[in-house]
Amino acid sequence: MASKGKSKDPVRTFLREKSRTTYSGDQLTNIAFPVGGIGAGCVSFGGWGQLRDWEIFNHPGKGNTFNFTFLSMYAKPEGGVPVARVLQGPMKGPLTGTGSGQYGRAIGAGLPHFRENTFTGEYPFGRVDLSDPGFPLDISVETFNPFIPLNDFDLGLPASIFLVHVRNPKRKKVSAVLYTNLENRVGHPNVGQNINTPRRGTAVSGIMMTSRKHAANSPRYGSMALATTKKKVKILSHWPRLKWFDNLTWFWDRVSKGKLPEDADASPSLDDETDIGTIAIRMSLDPGEAITVPVIISWHFPNNDSSWCDCKDGECDKPVWKNYYATKFGDAWEVAEYIGKELARLEERSRAFHKAFFESTYPASVIDAVGSQISILKTTTCLRLEDGTFWGWEGCCDDCGCCAGTCSHVWNYTQAMPYLFPQLERSARNADYEYGLRKDGSMRFRQSLPLGNDIGENMPPAADGQMGNVIRFYRDWKICGDDEWLRKMWPGVKKSLEFAWKHWDADKDGVMEGVQHNTYDIEFYGPNTMMGTLYLAALRAAEEIARYLGEDDKAEEYHAVYASGRKLMDKRLFNGEWYEQKIMPSAHAAGRLAFDSENIPKAGEMPKYQYGKGCLSDQMIGQWYAYMLGLGDLLDEGSVKKTIRSIYRYNFRKDLYSHPNPQRVYAQDGDSGTLLCSWPRGGRPEFPFPYSDEVWTGIEYEVAALLMYAGFLDRGLAVVKAARDRHDGTKRNPWDEYECGHHYARAMSSYSILLALSGFQYSAPENRMVFAPKLNAKKFRTFFSVGSAWGTYSQEINAKSFRSRIAIQEGRLKLKSLGIGEAISPRKVTSIQVEAGERRVAAEIEPSGSGALILFEKPVLVDGNSALVINIRLK
Repeated sequence: MASKGKSKDPVRTFLREKSRTTYSGDQLTNIAFPVGGIGAGCVSFGGWGQLRDWEIFNHPGKGNTFNFTFLSMYAKPEGGVPVARVLQGPMKGPLTGTGSGQYGRAIGAGLPHFRENTFTGEYPFGRVDLSDPGFPLDISVETFNPFIPLNDFDLGLPASIFLVHVRNPKRKKVSAVLYTNLENRVGHPNVGQNINTPRRGTAVSGIMMTSRKHAANSPRYGSMALATTKKKVKILSHWPRLKWFDNLTWFWDRVSKGKLPEDADASPSLDDETDIGTIAIRMSLDPGEAITVPVIISWHFPNNDSSWCDCKDGECDKPVWKNYYATKFGDAWEVAEYIGKELARLEERSRAFHKAFFESTYPASVIDAVGSQISILKTTTCLRLEDGTFWGWEGCCDDCGCCAGTCSHVWNYTQAMPYLFPQLERSARNADYEYGLRKDGSMRFRQSLPLGNDIGENMPPAADGQMGNVIRFYRDWKICGDDEWLRKMWPGVKKSLEFAWKHWDADKDGVMEGVQHNTYDIEFYGPNTMMGTLYLAALRAAEEIARYLGEDDKAEEYHAVYASGRKLMDKRLFNGEWYEQKIMPSAHAAGRLAFDSENIPKAGEMPKYQYGKGCLSDQMIGQWYAYMLGLGDLLDEGSVKKTIRSIYRYNFRKDLYSHPNPQRVYAQDGDSGTLLCSWPRGGRPEFPFPYSDEVWTGIEYEVAALLMYAGFLDRGLAVVKAARDRHDGTKRNPWDEYECGHHYARAMSSYSILLALSGFQYSAPENRMVFAPKLNAKKFRTFFSVGSAWGTYSQEINAKSFRSRIAIQEGRLKLKSLGIGEAISPRKVTSIQVEAGERRVAAEIEPSGSGALILFEKPVLVDGNSALVINIRLK
């Protein structure tokens, strides 16, 4: 019985949760907010305002700090006493061994800081609000790199932009000077002969940083820039080259007095040494006046040596290529000039995305999960090759890439980039089928560099990745509606699907019995619904494409295999609560496609690393895709729902105190989380598949979305909340969900939660969009993005009316129909009025499944000048 005064609806608890995007106190300890460009590297903005983890040299760089690189300010009230502070709050974390590194004097640890601060992170904006009763100005330091859906050029700018917001709350005028320092690390880690040159350009002024030490084709070659759009700026090319602690003493003495001489000296540093440059901006603020000062840190390291672990100091026999951004900009100064010219637009459009997304009416933990993990796109997990093709690691180790090649069975889970930047996602599909598809129809599940080489040619295919590629191709075509692309790619897609009939499903009964390599880095021997539902979803997707192209015979063939597999898996694998794996020791007879050749079972032996009678969290992954793409129930509807419910019942843990995990640890003790597998009825193998006892956020978000699609909202929200509670800054970084590497790509499965809760589906070929919100349907708002446009959808419902609105921020959206889920019953409609801008549009409404579909008499074109508004009167 519910407590008095509390809601009986458990979902309400999640809706009442306060915003999770502002952090304070111990939550600041592990915050590192990545700011950079896709395929361009990043710098992380720390919890108290420090700059940390400089990952701009085409390599990950956790713990990589720059000496004396920070912002500081001098301020003096009229007639008052001057004061100076580093623009950081009090340091958190271990403060031992602070002679150097992240907590040392090199980052200004011993200089006066502000007494308190909070950190607000709402991607792409991170902001530190500083507080100190002894400082006469209100200060916030905000950072961002452009994030504008569908705009992949500005997404990839190699820069971090800082906006220093200054306000005078006093009754007297305050004069102030903002100082920004940057160490010249060109040549990292092999610096020397570095040159800092003052520059005053068209849009920005500041310091260009280069080095004479490295040749133009070296991975260590490049440039950096420190710049501002403010014209009245003092430029110090480099600090005096002093010994002991004299350089920082010299600098702070001048900050404390509000002075800094302009110095045009640009002599190179000694070998193995480098310099610090500073720009200073003087300002005067009247009572109540506010000023924003932009500061740009840009970089340009054109020669990418792919961040393999065995490459040291630029000496590497691995491939080297030119970064995509280096084909657009000649050096770091050109980057800074571009940003300076376009700053107003870049900020305004990025804030438009921020507003559209963060004003969506989802629970705080959902906004947090989706919004935080899109930051992965801006980390060193993601690269962009010279021709613009997207390529990714699975994640990043501290100083090198982790698991190369846009691994199909990991990137299978990611749903953010296909909707936000679909052209980049399609470039990955192009690479998959152009370079990964073999003559026999099998596919490499990792793309080696340079693209098209024969490295890994003998690598067996991954069943989940190969079937996932078919589904993802279908998804990407529906998002873009490009029929020319469809027809070009379709022969290869068919070939890859039908490869299953040679090995995995040799008898063509719709059930994979052969050896199935998968994302757990082992092989499953025998039928299971993890591979099985992906196979069924791939058959359904291929059926839909074949019918669209008029290949009816092929469509019927795919449907027949699908129908057989659906029936057989329900019959053979469902145990009344979930679907089991039927282990077949002889599965390799259907095709020896084992990656783990050391563990191929001998005759009569049971294979290692299976799950058998276990309840696998991933067992409905194909159904997850089917829900998102409108492919229907792949297996019996009732059994599917029972299975999804069982995954939560048996695999979700409110705490992990009694859970033994001898594997990798991503959740522990009092953490809540969802295990990859459990054995509620016994039968756990002596050595189950690797990772089975672990907790992965990428799987948790898939499970959460499945629960939501199946109607178990409170349970789905509980899974999301548990994942984000573990990443609140006290133990783990909110912008780094670790799994075999930092910023692990699989975590971008979180975007599927937005799709599930909004009931969003889209088909560009049919010009059809659907919203069927599962929460806040009476007053609902959400962000959406598809191949041609992005914007917001909102609806309001009361007893007598329904009103919805599609507002486009950028692009153009063509619609022939709009689904509105179960919001209203068509039988209760007395009138419908549709307006696109000032134009009236004739429309009618009809039942569609369990919901309603609005059909427009003529296709409606919606853009930024003509919101689509629908008003319906009800009985």
